[in-house]
Amino acid sequence: MRNLIPRVALHVFLVLLALAILTPLVWMVLVSLMETGESQREPPPLLPQKPSLQQYHQLGKRLQLTRAFGNSLVVATGATVGAVLVNALAGYAFARLRFRGRDKLFAGLLLLLLVPGQVAMVPLFLLLRGLGLTNTLLGVVVPGLASVFGIFLVRQYTLSLPQELLDAARLDGASEARIFTSVALPLMRPILVTLAAFTFIGTWNDFLWPLVVLSDDELYTLPVALATLSGEHTQDTELMMAGAVLTMAPVLVLFAFLQRYYVRGLTMGGLKE
Repeated sequence: MRNLIPRVALHVFLVLLALAILTPLVWMVLVSLMETGESQREPPPLLPQKPSLQQYHQLGKRLQLTRAFGNSLVVATGATVGAVLVNALAGYAFARLRFRGRDKLFAGLLLLLLVPGQVAMVPLFLLLRGLGLTNTLLGVVVPGLASVFGIFLVRQYTLSLPQELLDAARLDGASEARIFTSVALPLMRPILVTLAAFTFIGTWNDFLWPLVVLSDDELYTLPVALATLSGEHTQDTELMMAGAVLTMAPVLVLFAFLQRYYVRGLTMGGLKE
C-alpha cells in the first residue's frame, strides 16, 4: 500500500504531462480540418463544425506541395544515407583502429561542438559556391554528411563492442574492411538506426541552411516553402496548421517506427567510455 500511492501519483503526473504535450498537436490537427476563418471566432471552437480537407487542397494548389515534399524527401534521405555511412566509418576508426594522433584528433573534434553552426555558414556557403553546389539539392545534403555528434555517438557505442570478437576475426585472416562490414557493422545497427533517425528528423525540419543555399523556388524544401506561404497568408491560421501537420507527419511516423531501435541505441553503451 505504501508503494501504491507514489506509483499512482507518478502515473497521474505522467498522464497529465502527456496530455499537456499532446494537446497543442491535437489542436493543430483539428484546426487544419476547419474552414477558413473558423478558428478566429469568439469563443474559439475546439472542434471543427464541418470537418473537411479544404485546407490541404488549398495547400496543394498554392504551394506545389508534391514538389516541395519530394525535395524534402530527397534531401533528408540522401543526408541520412550519407551520414550513416560516413559517421559509421569515422566512429569505428576512432574507436577501434590505432593511428598516430587519434585521441588528440578526436579531442579536437569534440571542441568543435562548442562552435555554433551558424558561425560556419558563411565560409561553408563560399566553399559550396566555389564547388558550384549552391542552388542545388546536393548543396543542402553535403554539409550534413559528417557531424561531430554523429561520430561521437558511433564511437562511444563501438567502444562497447567485444574486442575479443574483432581480434578473433583478425586471427582468422580477415581484413579490416571485412571486419568492419561483416562483424562490426551488424553489431552497430541500433546506434546506426538511432543516428539515421536523428539525421532524418534534423534534415527534414531544417529551415535555415536550405534557405541560405537555395534560391530557386522549384528546389525549396517543405519548411522553406511553408515559410514563404506564411508571408503571403499570415492570417490564414487553418492553412498554416495544415502545412504544419504535413511537415510533422512523416517525422512522427518515422519516430514511432524506429522508437524501439532509437531507445536501444541510446541505452546500450551510447554514452559509455
